[in-house]
Amino acid sequence: MSTTDPAPRRTPSTPAAGALQFRRMRDDESSLVGRLVRDAYAGDYELTEAYLDEIEAVADRAREHEVWVAVDAATGDVLGTVTTPRPDRRMSAVARNDDELDFRFLGVAAAARGRGVGEAIVRHVLALAASRGIRRVVLNTGEQMRPARRLYERMGFERIAEREFTFERPDGTPVHILAYGIDVPGTGGGPAVATAPAA
Repeated sequence: MSTTDPAPRRTPSTPAAGALQFRRMRDDESSLVGRLVRDAYAGDYELTEAYLDEIEAVADRAREHEVWVAVDAATGDVLGTVTTPRPDRRMSAVARNDDELDFRFLGVAAAARGRGVGEAIVRHVLALAASRGIRRVVLNTGEQMRPARRLYERMGFERIAEREFTFERPDGTPVHILAYGIDVPGTGGGPAVATAPAA
């Protein structure tokens, strides 16, 4: 590794407002980013090991999709991540047509929680959709993922009941998966996204 391409930092610092940069994950960051997003989900939710392994497999996802990182502009620390489809593709069945962009696996480092990183990541996804001329952003999330749901609802996302579904875990426990969507500002899809201070 060259001196002009430093190794990713492992201890996230607290970002100041407006101090985030977004870029695609580098190959040498896959372990770091995989652990960050796994820890973000495992710390908040009761999930199976198989699903946690899927969450952590960012190197595999990056071969087909776009794994983004939110980086502290001052320190280079990776503070969060999200995965989006490449142009003209979809990641999941929640996106039903070419005018919708879906995203998955949004995670924020524990040390960066409560500083607006999650909201900034969602705004990055909305800006990405706008840059591609896509009118709507959609997603699935679990009923138990209350912090994520509060974020989406605060930003103006609305439930899409007809795209929700329930499946059973191996132990027979039902899991209901919710769907949310929002029109992208500036594409003729609707009003600007609601803003609010980070929790």
